[in-house]
Amino acid sequence: METLNTILKLAAGVGLFLFAMYLVEESLKNLSGRSFKLFLQRITKNNIGAVAGGTIITGILQSSSMVSLMVLAFVGAGVFTMKNAMAIILGANLGTTIASWLVATLGFKTDIEVIAYPAVCVGGFLLILLGNRKKFKYISYFLLGFGLMFIGLSFMKTAMETQVQHFDFSQYASMPLIVFLIIGFLITLIVQSSSVTMALTLSALNAGAIGFPMAAAIVLGGETGTIIKILVSAIGGNASKKRVALGNLLFNIFITAIAFVLLKPILLLITDLIKIKDPLIGLVTFSSLINLLAIILFLPVLDIFTKFLERFFKNTDGNSAAFIGHASIAEPVTALDLFRRETNYFIHNSMLFNLELFKIDTIALKQSDYVEINKKNNFETKSIEEKYEFLKQLQGEMQAFYLKLRTKLNSEQNSELSQLISAARSSMHAVKSVKDIGTNITNLSHSSKDIKYQFFLHHKNETQNLYAKLNAFLIKKGLTNFEELEMLFDTIQKNYTTALNTFYTEVQLTTIESIDITTVINFNRELFTSNKAMLMAVKDVLLDEKNAQNFNEIPIYKT
Repeated sequence: METLNTILKLAAGVGLFLFAMYLVEESLKNLSGRSFKLFLQRITKNNIGAVAGGTIITGILQSSSMVSLMVLAFVGAGVFTMKNAMAIILGANLGTTIASWLVATLGFKTDIEVIAYPAVCVGGFLLILLGNRKKFKYISYFLLGFGLMFIGLSFMKTAMETQVQHFDFSQYASMPLIVFLIIGFLITLIVQSSSVTMALTLSALNAGAIGFPMAAAIVLGGETGTIIKILVSAIGGNASKKRVALGNLLFNIFITAIAFVLLKPILLLITDLIKIKDPLIGLVTFSSLINLLAIILFLPVLDIFTKFLERFFKNTDGNSAAFIGHASIAEPVTALDLFRRETNYFIHNSMLFNLELFKIDTIALKQSDYVEINKKNNFETKSIEEKYEFLKQLQGEMQAFYLKLRTKLNSEQNSELSQLISAARSSMHAVKSVKDIGTNITNLSHSSKDIKYQFFLHHKNETQNLYAKLNAFLIKKGLTNFEELEMLFDTIQKNYTTALNTFYTEVQLTTIESIDITTVINFNRELFTSNKAMLMAVKDVLLDEKNAQNFNEIPIYKT
């Protein structure tokens, strides 16, 4: 029973430590945000700056994985070269050892309660009293995370000390060090945090459960364990992202292998030459040294290494586009046709996005030519935020292609191209308007107040009917005329006015809070804006230039 309690306490410590790291990461990410990204872009003009930037930012944010994922995103967007990305990741691996120094010194050398309890107390009070303000919310997250990190460490430390008293660990002393390296890799693979692996190892080393060489081997194994998160994030990305992930994996494996072969000399360097006798300080010194070794070995050969990586993966340029990704403006007529198809694809996915937010079945829309394309780019499996980013990126690619293609077309073709890009902008506007009322949709659809819930159901049904008609227009294409679209606009306008007047009438007959009235009015207005914008997108795709201009003269922005 004592052993079970010890295991549960150790597991609780790991869970608390992981949760604490999450809180600290979230707080610093939101408190720093854009400034760190701009700093990272400014400092990465050369390899030395890139390494320094990676080290500094990881030292502050305390998550090499987060920095690596940020770098992957920048590489995918073409902000960073692959060489600079690799240099930043080298620095990030060194930066993450700062947390190890903090744990080894404060966590085991001071009275943890003096640090942890006040931080949790203040953080908790701030979250309850001022948590509705973003700045104070994330300050409280930081304090809670900082305190809980040391409380979790205390759990791990005392659990290890208790286990040492009831279990003889000496029988494992003769096991090959590679076993401990594999253990370190597996622990980090499971918890996806080398900081947790380090904290567990320090606790075991402090309690005397393992020796210094075993602890070093475990930490060494943990160096490679975190790469899985980066590899998974690179799946489905462009060639550059995959190459950076592969490069990270290769140099982690290489450094782990080199450091393992030279493990005894490195440990002797720490204990005999540098004369560090405290095993805890020795272990974090070992972690810092091997990451410095990685920088020393790889920095001079980054050019060669990146050229080697460029041999791998087909270069897709990270396009979200389904049709214009490989189109050439040297064939402008073909390019215009592909742009027309891309616009229809963009509107289709925009409609899918909006219907999904309303929890409306999209099976009717999925019976189209775009099903296989969306399977290929994993659109259906993306989260709402990922789908929104996908649409933003696709709009950006369409805008960039439009700017190149417009110089190659005659005036008539240019008019069509202008309508198509206008359709994409209107479609994105429709998406943003619905995304902006996402919380309103949730509020109304889950409301226990009948007046709010019925208002939502009414609009949900109207939206479903509208999108079914718009989709039908897109499918039959040239058979749609001006009058049909005008009638559909009149329906949108009438629905907006009727719904608002009906709500005002019902409000007078019941009790409803002022904030609920604001929610309903805002929801009604934004949905009206979105529906008009989606209609305008379809109009620009279907009507010729003259009819499209005439349609624009309708007072479409009357509210």
